[in-house]
Amino acid sequence: MNKNSKKIILKTEGLTKHYGGVRALQDADFSLGSSEHVAIVGDNGAGKSTFIRQITGVEIPTSGKIYFDNKLVDFKTPADAKKAGIEAVYQNLALADDLDVPSNIFLGQEDVYFNMGPFSFLNEKKMFKKSIEVLSKTGIKIPDIKTPMSNMSGGQRQCVAISRSAGFASKLIIMDEPTAALGVQETEQVEKIIKSLKENGIPLIMISHNLRQVFNLVDKIWVFRQGQIVGCVETSKTDGNEIVSLITGVKQGVNEEASFI
Repeated sequence: MNKNSKKIILKTEGLTKHYGGVRALQDADFSLGSSEHVAIVGDNGAGKSTFIRQITGVEIPTSGKIYFDNKLVDFKTPADAKKAGIEAVYQNLALADDLDVPSNIFLGQEDVYFNMGPFSFLNEKKMFKKSIEVLSKTGIKIPDIKTPMSNMSGGQRQCVAISRSAGFASKLIIMDEPTAALGVQETEQVEKIIKSLKENGIPLIMISHNLRQVFNLVDKIWVFRQGQIVGCVETSKTDGNEIVSLITGVKQGVNEEASFI
């Protein structure tokens, strides 16, 4: 495929974030194809999460531009990003332990018969049906979706969070360490979901420290170091040693042998 013909769903130019005198992110130029899966890697404090917070409206950039779906955007809140079609799954998951699966999938986006402020009436039947469809779409099997989240395993909770994002993300999903602290079987289940997103043409940005997982799941790797993007590599043209060299600063710049694009 001609790289120039690929539609770009997300692009940043000179994206910068300072916290007082601390330069957490500096001049980040980034792009994501409309059906592309990419990973963002780097040591702690490299600027990965800061970058994600800027494009999801959690924080407002100090400077720079963000283009989403061919439009210059200025997200002031996460709700703005959600409205545009961006969903994010963070490490803390933001799930309500006392609620069941449908209530969590629709948390903050409840379907109501009519809205009268505190006297809104939920369309629970429609939410239940939609939840079944969302779980089926991502291949997740939960015996009883009316079970409270507090009674579910870490893997099941992560799968519900990902399903919620997949169900409402019309254009982009972002995952921050999607399998952190999960067991082998639970990790495999989450990875299957990520692959199903690829099959359905939903673009993905994934932050991960797991290089095995990165090479198994994504098309391209963006390497961050000390608040800057130091490399963009196709997974088919590199290996773990090269990525580690970029992360640690042993290797810098663009590889003239086309490993970097």
